[in-house]
Amino acid sequence: MASDPQDSSIPGPAPIDARLPVLDAGLVRRLIAGQFPDWAGLPVQAMHPQGHDNRSFRLGEALLVRLPSAQRYAGQVAKEQHWLPILAAGLPVEIPQPVALGRAAEGYPIDWSIYRWLPGRVLAPGDDLSRLAGDLARVLRALQGQPVAGAPAAGPQNFHRGGDLRVYDAETRRFAGTLPRGHDRDAVLAIWNRALTTSWQHAPVWLHGDLAPGNLLMRDGRLAALIDFGNCAIGDPAADLALAWSLLDAPARAAFRLALRFDPATWERARGWALWKALSMLHEGPCPAAETCLAQLLAEADPDAGG
Repeated sequence: MASDPQDSSIPGPAPIDARLPVLDAGLVRRLIAGQFPDWAGLPVQAMHPQGHDNRSFRLGEALLVRLPSAQRYAGQVAKEQHWLPILAAGLPVEIPQPVALGRAAEGYPIDWSIYRWLPGRVLAPGDDLSRLAGDLARVLRALQGQPVAGAPAAGPQNFHRGGDLRVYDAETRRFAGTLPRGHDRDAVLAIWNRALTTSWQHAPVWLHGDLAPGNLLMRDGRLAALIDFGNCAIGDPAADLALAWSLLDAPARAAFRLALRFDPATWERARGWALWKALSMLHEGPCPAAETCLAQLLAEADPDAGG
């Protein structure tokens, strides 16, 4: 759905929770055989590259199996099973459609999901970013307009996406302090400090929570689907707007901001979310995408500028 199948004999990455068994095609076959025997004869192919929160496997031609990679992601399963069918009706692009809920078994202690396969490819270099900006703005307007009654609030369950940016204050300052020589740490912290002076003063709205390139599916040059709603919640939409710097270039960013027309304070928090993510990625090691994002943030001398 978000990547390409690979030879099922190749083991996927180890689970990030050492208490779990190896999450490979063999485990998926056993789980399917034990709980969904009608699908037991379908081929299972691990996806490549794999995601972080889940391990994904194509099941036949029309289905996708997703297994949480750690206990801390277990709550995402029930959330997606309940809310994705509700959200799908109001969005102008496809989102994952759950078709079955698997239960803990075969030494794997977490519930898991089977979805319809969504055709498409992930965002790639060469895609028209200005067109993408328009598509994303249209989708986010629709998502932010969905009813919120009973919806999960931003918090620890979705790593505070849509919540208070101050949760990551100490971490961000620590990461900024370890930036390699040549980075303007004072300018970096100025962006962060401005973001912390603002807060969302309106009713909570829906947000996706993880609008990374791998979660955007393209078909015929247009955004066709959003996937991986594990961090969705209601709250401050600024976390979703961070893609203005992490994914878009200056012209596309200007179009994106014009189409959404949030107040300057919301864009400041969006810059803060983009900064936190870029710094966290750079803290793990060299990352060209994070360097590009950081450079775009620092290039904006005027934080209220449209680019």
